[in-house]
Formats: sequence, C-alpha cells, structure tokens
Amino acid sequence: MLKINYASSQDTIQEFTWEPVIRIFAGLDDEEAQKLENDSRAVLKDMVIGKTNSNSILNIITLARENARSVQEHITKDLWQCLNEYYHAVKDNKLERALQREDPIGVLDVLIKQVMLYYGTVEITMERGEGRSFMNIGKYLERAIQSVDILDMKFGSISDNPDLLTDTTYWKHLLLSLGGYELYLKTYREGFEAENVLEQVVLNNDFPRSVIYSVNNIQRYFDRLKNDNNLENFREMSFQIGRLQSRIKYSSVRSIRQEGLHLFLTQIRSELYGIGNALNEYYFANS
Repeated sequence: MLKINYASSQDTIQEFTWEPVIRIFAGLDDEEAQKLENDSRAVLKDMVIGKTNSNSILNIITLARENARSVQEHITKDLWQCLNEYYHAVKDNKLERALQREDPIGVLDVLIKQVMLYYGTVEITMERGEGRSFMNIGKYLERAIQSVDILDMKFGSISDNPDLLTDTTYWKHLLLSLGGYELYLKTYREGFEAENVLEQVVLNNDFPRSVIYSVNNIQRYFDRLKNDNNLENFREMSFQIGRLQSRIKYSSVRSIRQEGLHLFLTQIRSELYGIGNALNEYYFANS
C-alpha cells in the first residue's frame, strides 16, 4: 500500500493526499495528519520506522518477534530466524537514510520481500496444527478489517468529491494497493466502475483480500480448533463467525447500496472486532 501510494504521490497530474493512509494506519489527530498528508517522505518515515506510531512496520515486527520468542516451542526454527531477519532489516540505520535520501521504492521492496519470505516459511515449515490455525485466523481477521477500512475510506471520499466516482486512476490505485488490479482486469471488461470494485473487494470468493474470502478462511481455520474441552465456547464462536459469513455471502452490490455502504461496512467491521475479542477472551484470557 505504501509503495502504490508513494508512486501515486509522484504523479503531478492529479491531486494526491496521504490522508486515507494516515487515518487508517497512523491514528493521528487532524492537526498532526495535516502536517504529514502532503509530505511523502515524512509519511513513509512515520509508517515504516515511526516509534510513536503503534502501526508502524518497526513496532509491528517488534511485537511479532516478542510474541514469537514467547512461543518458540510452537513455531519452527526457520520461522523464528525469518522474523529475526525481518526485525534486523527494519532496525538497520541505513533504512532511515534510504527513506529520506534515496528512492523509497527500493526500501519498500525489501520489506515486501521479507513478508513474502515469512509467508513462504510458514507455509513450508509449520505443522498443520493448532498454532498455524491461530496464525491464519489472525491473518484473515486483519485482512478483512483492512479491506473494510480501505473501502469505507475510499467510498467516503466520493461524498466530498463526486468527480472521483468516474476517476479511473482513483479506482486503479485502490485495487493496486490491495493487490487486486490484475484480477479486476480479467473479471471486468467494461473498465473501472465503483460497483465492480465494491463487488470484487467484498464479494469475490477468488480474491485473496476480499472480505468474503477472508471470513471463509476464518471459519475454515476456526473449525480446526474444535475439541472436547472447548465445545461450549466453540459453538458460541462458530455461530458468531457463521452469522457474519452468511451476512456477507447473501449480500449483493444492490442490497449493500440499499442498506447504505457505510452502515454495511461499519457493521461488518464491528462483527470482525467482536470475533477477535471473543477469540482473545476464550483462548488467550490467561496469557
């Protein structure tokens, strides 16, 4: 997302602002956001190595490494080494200099490759047990929430600027930031339209970052946690996930429009957070 938005910020043909990214991932108040929103280098520094930004890559990978250290007996040695490499890559002093003085795309490519290496290491080395199921539930919860947040922010901006509705570049960058651009071109031949973008990001079962794909996988990996010791909590949570799954599955672009997109996305987000909180309560309350 940072890579696509930085490339977009260098396009002087159109107006550009970092405001959506800052609002979703930095949690800054309006005054702080306004100071940053047109300074690409400052935004990248805050999002990648910002120590006061809880969602910076530095802080997230530091927490991931601490969590991995506390459960080393449940993850593979290769996975631990992979996380450790990622941590040291982000902590490298050269990275800050490169973000400020060189082409930031090169820095972001290094970090993207570290993520790909992590996913590959998990897929190849982790046993197909409880630990991997929890990791995947967390991954798909985060993906679903992120897609909902991006859609809500991007479609919300149309209310303030209706011209964006027919701005193909606007929708192209949204899809690129979610890795859905190529699939969109294969699926929809008539060009970029807001309703098609909404359909792909919410309802497309084959798009790895769609909301329904993520929720289907939350259900899939949660089913693997069932055992004789947790039946009551399992049934309660399974109902919660199944209800959300059905809510999305039996929606259409038309029904979402009739209900109101912002209301629909707000409710989906609330239910996703509810599932995350219930998982924390039932499985990690004593951790």
